[in-house]
Amino acid sequence: MTETSSHLNVTAGAYGAVADLYFDLARDDMDSLPLDRAMIGAFADLVRPAAGLTGDLGCGPGQMSAMLTGMGLDVLGVDLTPEMIDIARAHYPGPRFEVGSMDALDLADGALVGIVSWYSVIHALPTELPKYFAEFRRVLAADGHLLIAFFESEDGKVEPFDHKVTTAYRWPIDEIRDLAHEAGFTEVGRMLRAPGEEERKLRRGHLLLRAVSGQSGQTETR
Repeated sequence: MTETSSHLNVTAGAYGAVADLYFDLARDDMDSLPLDRAMIGAFADLVRPAAGLTGDLGCGPGQMSAMLTGMGLDVLGVDLTPEMIDIARAHYPGPRFEVGSMDALDLADGALVGIVSWYSVIHALPTELPKYFAEFRRVLAADGHLLIAFFESEDGKVEPFDHKVTTAYRWPIDEIRDLAHEAGFTEVGRMLRAPGEEERKLRRGHLLLRAVSGQSGQTETR
C-alpha cells in the first residue's frame, strides 16, 4: 500500500466513524455564513448558463450538493467515505451521489462545467495537492469554474493542525492560487474572512477560479 492510499484510507475511516455526528453539526452551517453564501451564489451564477454537470467533490453528507441543486445546478456529489454518501442519499433526493476519490474521478475529460471543493482538500498531503488540481482540471471543461474553500495560513507557510476529525493543513491563499495556476486555472476572485463566533479560530480562504485552454494556466496572464 502506498503512502497516498494509506492516507486516504485513514481519512475515510476517520470520517466514517463520526459521519452521523458530523451531519448533525454541519447541516445548517451556511445559515450563519453570509459571505460564504455570497461566494457560492456567484459561482452558481457563473456556472448555471453552461447547463451542464457540477461536481461537489468531497461532498461529505451532501448539504452543499443540496444547496447547489436549490440554486438550479445539476449536481454530482462525490466523497471518499461510504457512510457520508449513505447519509447524503438518505436526506437529499435531488443530487446524485457516488463514492469516489477526488484524485482519480470516474469521469470523462471535460465532463463538468463547475466544481466545488468545500474544505475537501484540507486533509490532502501537501505533496499530493498538485495531483488534485490536475484532476480537477482534467474533468472540468474549458471556461468552467472551480470554487475552493480551505483554512488559510496567515504566516505564509503550509502548516498542519489538529482538525477534530483527522490531521488537516492550512495553506497561504497565494500558494493555493499558484498551484491551481500551474494546473490550468486562472483566478476570478477571492475572499478571506475571519472565523465566526462558533467556528474554530482559523482564517478562511476562498478562491474562485476559471479553467483555461491548454495544459497550463501560465498561457494566460493574471
